[in-house]
Parts: sequence; structure tokens; C-alpha cells
Amino acid sequence: MSLENLKRSNSLDKLLGEVQKENAPLEKKSYKDERLWKPEVDKSGNGYAVIRFLPAVEGEDMPWAKVWNHAFQGPTGQWYIENSLTTVGQKDPVSEMNSAYWNTGIESDKEIARKQKRKLQYFSNIYVVSDTKHPENEGKVFLFRYGKKIFDKVMAAMQPEFEDEKAINPFDFWEGANFKLKIRKVAGYWNYDSSDFDNTSALFDNDEKIEETWKTQYALNTFTAATNFKSYEELKTRLDAVLSGTVTVGNVANQLEDAPIAAPKIDTVAVESTSVPQKEEEDDTMDYFAKLAG
Repeated sequence: MSLENLKRSNSLDKLLGEVQKENAPLEKKSYKDERLWKPEVDKSGNGYAVIRFLPAVEGEDMPWAKVWNHAFQGPTGQWYIENSLTTVGQKDPVSEMNSAYWNTGIESDKEIARKQKRKLQYFSNIYVVSDTKHPENEGKVFLFRYGKKIFDKVMAAMQPEFEDEKAINPFDFWEGANFKLKIRKVAGYWNYDSSDFDNTSALFDNDEKIEETWKTQYALNTFTAATNFKSYEELKTRLDAVLSGTVTVGNVANQLEDAPIAAPKIDTVAVESTSVPQKEEEDDTMDYFAKLAG
């Protein structure tokens, strides 16, 4: 820029205008992942759709990805919504804290651990067979996020309990089965107990269509990639901010105030998934917490 141009551009109004832009409140923008399919319920809380679980993509072994996360509100009013490092077999500050709470044997400490426990989510590729609420989704491949209740139904189909039931692979293109997703609202939560698999059948009657569908599926290993997880130090910093830096419940406070807690000699999975009672899951739990945090 020449000196002459600088002289002409040296406007106080322009400078103040830029300051106002910088100080203006940021517009809240919601991000929607168009790859994710989500069922919709009616006013009474009922929903129905038919989907087909799809096999692993080329280069991957499993047709699902499993992710642990935490979502809770601290005494500061701030929310902690983060993926847990235990997903990838690493130490996580919240899991360590919850284990320490649980091991005190004090019921009030155990209650805190319950409220801060991990939540488990699965991700799979699906083909939408029927979606009456949004018929534009039919015939398309999406990612489907679901919880333990639906995963248990998948496992029950693969490992039936009774002799008269035939084991099926729900993720098989040719010998799998459509999944009839039936949702009822029970005590304020989505309930999937009535959902079941149909009779086994090929998704399509020709392999060309099957291959075309297979090639449009999404990689699942991205959900457990390092880029989806913050470091232990970053998570600890965020946790301290949510908890206002100190914890004053039971006899755990002194351990938490200055340094990360050493992992107790117990399995944190057992503490958070079996020792802590599970409520009926709601499929969009993380969406709900994210909206509250926003």
C-alpha cells in the first residue's frame, strides 16, 4: 500500500466499524452431519422405520464403531461433553475421578460417579428401507448412531438363546435381515423393546446393486481416529473448568485438587457400566446434552 492510499484509508469510522464487528456476539450455528440418519417420532412419542445394517467397508473388519463419551453439567453450570479416551484404551481423567469416587464407599460420592458415568454409542452403516416420516431417505445409505439396547438386539440375532432360533448375521447383504425399528416413549425415554428383525433375505436380487450400495458406505474407523479425541491434559483442563478447579465431596477432594488421580486397581469399565445402574437409553442423548450446553 502506498503512503497516499494509507492516508485515504485512515478513516476513524472504518476502524470503529471493524471494532464493532469484532465485539459483536457470535451467531450460534448448529452443525448437522448429513451422513447421520435419525428416526423421528410422532406427538405421542411413537416411531417406526425399517433399516438394514450393512457390512464393514473394504479395509475394515467390523461393521460397527464403538465410542464412549461423557456428558454432564458441573457445579459451575458449564457442561462437559467429550469423547472418552477409554475408547482407545487410554487413561481418561473423568474415568479416573469416577473410580476414585466409587472407591470411597460413600454413597454421596457414588451418586456423583453415577451422574458422570460414561455413555456408550455405536455407529454403523445402514440402508433405509422405509421411513414414512421422511420418505426422501428411503433407498439411501446413512450412518446410524445407536446405543446398547439396539446393539443387544443385534447380538441376540447373532447369538440366539434358544435352540429353535437360527443365528443370523444382520450385517450380511445376502443372508441378513431388515430391522424393524419400533419406538415408544416410556417414562420420558425412547424404548426399543418392540423392535425386531424380519425374516432373512437378500437386500437386492442382483449383486451389481449390492456392490453399488457397498461402495457408497462410510468408513467407520474415523470415529476412533486420534483426531476425534483430545489429549489427557486437554480433557483435564476442561474438567477442572467445569468443576471450577476443585471438588469438595467426600474424601476425594485432596486427590483431585492438585494432580490427576492414579488409576485404582479396579476395572473402570466395571465401575461405570455394571456397578452403576443404567436408565432406559434415549437414542439422541448426546444431541440433547449438546443443545443444553449450547
